Parts: sequence; C-alpha cells; structure tokens
Amino acid sequence: MRLPLHLRLNSRLASPKSFFLIPAAARPPPKFRHAFTRTMSSSTTAPTPNGTAAKKPANAKKEIKILMLHGFTQSGNLFRFKTRALEKLMAKSLAPFSILPVLTYPTGPNRLSPRDVPGYEQENAEADDSAELDAWSWWRKDDPTGSYRHLDLGVRAAAAAIREAGGDVDGVLGFSQGGAFAALLTAMLELPHREVPEDFRPWVEELREANGGKPFRFAVVYSGFPATPEELKWAYEPKIRTPSLHMIGSLDTVVEESRSQGLAERFEDPMVVVHPGGHYVPIAKQWAMPLIGFIKKAADQKAEESAAEEKAPENKV
Repeated sequence: MRLPLHLRLNSRLASPKSFFLIPAAARPPPKFRHAFTRTMSSSTTAPTPNGTAAKKPANAKKEIKILMLHGFTQSGNLFRFKTRALEKLMAKSLAPFSILPVLTYPTGPNRLSPRDVPGYEQENAEADDSAELDAWSWWRKDDPTGSYRHLDLGVRAAAAAIREAGGDVDGVLGFSQGGAFAALLTAMLELPHREVPEDFRPWVEELREANGGKPFRFAVVYSGFPATPEELKWAYEPKIRTPSLHMIGSLDTVVEESRSQGLAERFEDPMVVVHPGGHYVPIAKQWAMPLIGFIKKAADQKAEESAAEEKAPENKV
C-alpha cells in the first residue's frame, strides 16, 4: 500500500474584516489516543539555601501555552513535523520579548481506515480495509445525517492534553478540521459559559475543568470551516468573542473560501489574513509574522493582568 501526498494542499477570502491582503504575486493507543508531543524551551529556578524556591528574575520568560490541532488524516507528530519551521521562527521572534511559546500537539482519538483517506491508493486492489494507518480525526461526519460522530471523544482527548500540559492553556491553533475544532473548543471555554445541550454537558464540563474554568485568550485558524450540524449551533450563537486570527489560502481547493469566511463570521471582530497559497499552514516569514504579532499581543495582555494581580494582594481571598 502507498499513501497519497498528505492532504494535497491547495482558496481566497473576501473577509468580514481583513487584517491585510497580500497580492497573489507575492511570494495511539486504541479508543483514546492521549499521547501527544509537547515542545518548549525551559529553564529551572535553583532553590535558595533555605530550601525555598528563588523568586523569578524580572526578565524571566513568560510562558504562553498553545494547543496545536492537526487536520483530518494527520496526527500530532505529523502536524509538528509540518510546522516545525514555524515553531522555531515563533520561538526565535518572541525570545527578545521574554515570551516562551509552549506548544502541545495532541492526536485525534478516531483512527481512520484507508478508505477514509482522500486519494489513498492500494497496490493490491483486492486488499482489505483493515490496514492501520497513522491517520486520525477529531470526529467522523455521518454522511446521511450530517452529524459529527465521536465529537465527544475529540473533546475529551483535547481535555486530556490540556491536563497533561498543566492546564491554564492560553490559546489554540488549528488547521482544517483542527481549525474547525479549535473554534468549537474556544466557544465551549468562553466566559460567561454558554448554555450547553444536556447531551453535550458532561464532556464540555470536562474540558472546562481541565483548563481550570479559564477561557482561551486567542484562537488561530488555518483553512477552517464552521461546524454544520444543527445540534452545534449553540457554539456560534452568540458570536464567539475570543480574539481570533484566520489564515486562508487564496488557492485552497480543499476548504472553499466561502466556508473559511463563514467560520470567521462566527467570531466578533475577526482578524483575517489571505496568503497566496493553498490548503496548508504557510511557514515563510512574511506569513508567520502576523501570527507572531497576534500571539505577542495575547502574551503582553496576560503579563499585564498578572502584574495587576500581584500589585493588588488585598483582592485575593
């Protein structure tokens, strides 16, 4: 058997509110797969002679935790491989501001079979469909009904990854199905909490508890699309207020421009960037800088809030 090129990647957006537009001429285990890749640069604080932890220096790096969600047929490890250059550029660009990105790459819990993978070809036409591929999803769409099967498993896998990361995750970045999933998770965590249908409540509560009841500070979506099932309309009504950045390829033929625009319109005041590429996460510097600036803004806001809390100890119980 041989796999296709992984998600052939090649759409343009008339955005609800464009950040800027660049001309095109510019250059697991079974059931639950909780395993994930977590990357960060870190330093430890040596204890003082009396055994207490030393106070962090004023220039200590400020962590910003980001949940990285892969696309349909990918895995956490594969998504990290594809975005490794972006990860390095992020770390390098944010280091002068003493910001340390901590990236967590979970893998979706739903293993896909060969017939689920677009473009998959079998060398032996009579071979069965039992081959195990390293191809995963956050949910499976039921074609007759349009519902998302096993979405609960996807949310619980995300909750497990957040717990493994120590909770208090600051933001989420997702690609394609992972981008659609990122928007749903953002809506589920947003404060004040939305009313959730009873059937969804147990696993939405699990997600909220995993992040300590805190919302994401930001959401980044590459080639995303809105969830279509009627039972998920509550996630977009009212609109999601969390700051969002939407990156869309002007040549994307996998997720049409109108679908990505539709997701951006589910957010209040979305920031939209159109790049002259297809269905992939652009890693060139000119396309990474809007992302880096967006993350820096969130990190600065977090630092300001932390400083304000430290200056007002009387407000703490």
